[in-house]
Amino acid sequence: MEQACSAKTRGFGDRTTSDVTVCLRNRDGRPEWFHCHSTILRRESKYFADRLPENRPASPSHDTGNCIEVHCTGNEYDNYVKVLKLLYLSEESVLDSWDSVKSAIGVLRVSVSLQCRSIIQSCILYLEAVPWEEDEEEEIIKVASSLGPEAQPLLARIKPVSTNDTKNVFLSAVRFAMSVTSSVPPFTDELKTSAREQVEYMLLEDEDAPLVAVDDDVKSEVSTGLARMFTTLKTALNMLASDVDQSLEAGEHQLLQSLSDLEWMCNIIPKMEMMKEFVFGWAHVSDHILAVIQDEKYSSSLWSVKAKSIEVTGKALDAIGYGSVVLPAPFRVHFLRTWLPYIRKMKHLLDLKSMEDESFPYKMDGDLCQNVEGAITSLVLALPSNDQAEIFTDWMKKTEQLSYPDLSEAFEVWCYRTKAAKRRLMASLNEAGNPAVSLG
Repeated sequence: MEQACSAKTRGFGDRTTSDVTVCLRNRDGRPEWFHCHSTILRRESKYFADRLPENRPASPSHDTGNCIEVHCTGNEYDNYVKVLKLLYLSEESVLDSWDSVKSAIGVLRVSVSLQCRSIIQSCILYLEAVPWEEDEEEEIIKVASSLGPEAQPLLARIKPVSTNDTKNVFLSAVRFAMSVTSSVPPFTDELKTSAREQVEYMLLEDEDAPLVAVDDDVKSEVSTGLARMFTTLKTALNMLASDVDQSLEAGEHQLLQSLSDLEWMCNIIPKMEMMKEFVFGWAHVSDHILAVIQDEKYSSSLWSVKAKSIEVTGKALDAIGYGSVVLPAPFRVHFLRTWLPYIRKMKHLLDLKSMEDESFPYKMDGDLCQNVEGAITSLVLALPSNDQAEIFTDWMKKTEQLSYPDLSEAFEVWCYRTKAAKRRLMASLNEAGNPAVSLG
């Protein structure tokens, strides 16, 4: 024991007391020699213990027989040097020496190679207690794979979470993301945005399965939140329509927030096969929305709400027009007749406002125009031919707004189908009126 304590007090690189030399190759490939002590190397590293017999006679480290060459790559040279120095420190001093995750990972790699149990444990204690960057996490996982059960503290933060715990986190996040409280601290908007981003990420289907399985509990929570959003929208519409004691700006802000919340819901509910609930809810409130925002007293205001209403309607049109929500023809006809006149009128007005004022922010951009037009065209083509005829008749009457949406493609298809249908009818009548003549 006395010999061990004496050895521990010897300094790293002390040539006068050294009895073994460790040779490393530096970054340039040149050998570097470090004067060490066999007693310390054996105690702290199994790698060195296997190469330094316990009963070997003591001799100066400069003797050729007392040199151990350790193979290391150039980029690991600094880490090997640091490990040699750490072998001479107490456990407390080693733990206090860590100054970065990157350095600790490098030392951990070398310590695993040299089988330095005490330093490995110190690295694990430090790395388990501090945050990691993404690239550092990948390096830690690689090193930990060679440590076995000893690495469990390191891997605890990244191990798979139980399905139930994941669902509970998701439900909490989705509740917050769907919250409709208006009187909240400013920082809550940032938290809400973050919650929404993570909800979308947890539902994302990429090369991996989504983090959350959409079961009845999840659907029930989302359905409740969606209904609450529609209720909030109706309340905001009623307040604006009743001229209660609030500024127009405040009313517009509340309406815009409600519409934005519903628009965000369209990012997640298709992944849950719940888009039909949104479409029904939006159809139910459509007449109310249009009655309020098209009131004559708001003819020169509420532009943000008027534009956002088209964006939200576009989500419903997309779902109906492309068949992701299957609805009977009368419903589809009514929905289109409700919104098509407004979209045509508002597109025209927004374009005029933009031409008058280049800084006017509320307009239908190219993508929105194309998406809405495509959805309407698809919706029209799936309607009964008589309903299509009425829509085309009305569309062509209003020449000043004829440019949008452009239904000419759908009109061409209708003309072709109508002519083909008449041809089939005539052929059927001819066959019925001219029975085959018997040659018997």
